[in-house]
Amino acid sequence: MRDEILHLLSGRKADRAPTFSGLIHITAEGLNSAGILFHEIHHDAAQMAKAAASTFRLTGISSAALPLDLCAPAEALGAELKFYGEDTFQFPQPARPLFGSTKYLNPGYMDSADFVNSGRIPMICDAIRMLKADIGNEIVISGVIPGPYTLLLYLIEPGGLFAEMKREPEAVSSALFQLAAFLASVAQAYRSAGADFITIHDMGGSPGFIGPAKYEQFVFPAEKQLIAQLSGPTVLSVCGNATRSLHLLNESGAEAISIDQTTDLAAARDVLKDSLLFGNIDPVQTLWQGNESDITAAGRLAKEKGADAIWPGCDLVPQTPIENIKHFIH
Repeated sequence: MRDEILHLLSGRKADRAPTFSGLIHITAEGLNSAGILFHEIHHDAAQMAKAAASTFRLTGISSAALPLDLCAPAEALGAELKFYGEDTFQFPQPARPLFGSTKYLNPGYMDSADFVNSGRIPMICDAIRMLKADIGNEIVISGVIPGPYTLLLYLIEPGGLFAEMKREPEAVSSALFQLAAFLASVAQAYRSAGADFITIHDMGGSPGFIGPAKYEQFVFPAEKQLIAQLSGPTVLSVCGNATRSLHLLNESGAEAISIDQTTDLAAARDVLKDSLLFGNIDPVQTLWQGNESDITAAGRLAKEKGADAIWPGCDLVPQTPIENIKHFIH
């Protein structure tokens, strides 16, 4: 299946749509089987690699994704993260805004340090190398990065950012382009470490969240610049209802667009003539809370509506049952 997926990502469609994921897909059961605690996986390369491999080991899914949170680029830029304790499956989050304004994210600041070799990014690259050496001949590895707008939300207080989008749109756009260039360097580091493709997970920058007009004005130009700077296959993952912005996604330059369950899959297939289409199984109601018949029906419908690969619409809920993932891939 690894070769089949790589052929698909290179533009050669498969006879049947493969089932895998480029988003985070670890589970509590997988971590338990590997003897790993959730709160430990973000701080140790070996634990991180072992965690990423655990879903494959229990289910046979042909993919793994690293890192296991989206905040590493923000941390590398100087943001302090809040890591949660062992009694929760809460992913790391910024503890407080790093900047009071997008004006701080100018070329002078971005050139002031070797940010791509800061924070946990070198450790994540080590984890990718370990994962590649372990099961890289059997699966595809996704290097996951946030989109520029999602990263900006991790750095700036959201209320202040929204105000600046109205008052000083040029400063916001400039900051997004600066972050796009930085994220391209992070993605290249992940690729050099062994990631087979890059998934841009712009959760906060979806047109379904900020609206089609603001998406077109602010987010899409920076995403497009980021994608243009990447080498190798790229998947742009868009959360929320993106139906009204599909024409833009078709022009992103990404090899594939991943959509979630709120976007009209048939409409996406009609519009996305220049991109592969991945999606769009509901990770909560279907994969976490559904049963075998729910999962089988959702996968069949996605294939009938034209998905080139069957993906969860977003990251897996860690409590997703292993048996449900087995139903998903079969």
